[in-house]
Amino acid sequence: MLFPVSESKNESLARAMERLGVREADLQESFIRSGGPGGQNVNKVSTCVVLKHLPSGLVVKCQQERSQAMNRYWARRILVDRLETQIKGRQSEQAKRIAKIKRQKRKRSKRAKDKMLEAKRAQGEKKQLRRRFDED
Repeated sequence: MLFPVSESKNESLARAMERLGVREADLQESFIRSGGPGGQNVNKVSTCVVLKHLPSGLVVKCQQERSQAMNRYWARRILVDRLETQIKGRQSEQAKRIAKIKRQKRKRSKRAKDKMLEAKRAQGEKKQLRRRFDED
């Protein structure tokens, strides 16, 4: 299946679908009219894509673009990402990203906090030495 994106993106999508065992025959695709920005095009043409993966029962609705062909591509991309998350669980990219955010928000250790404050103090002292000296 070719979509109006670069050849590398088409190949990437095909590889991802093959890796997860998703076949075009397993997909039920329907089109409905989307809403929002896009003017007359989205109001008159059925550009919103509803994609259902029959084996898993996963349903994806996509109306990101004004073009139906682009929405078909994005719906498959989203479906593959969700299936990957479902199958791989903790190993998926989304789980890695969430774990990274949790690590970043975690409270600093006492040692790390002291080290940071010491560096700030040293920087402040350096700036104090650079100040202009006024004789009053």
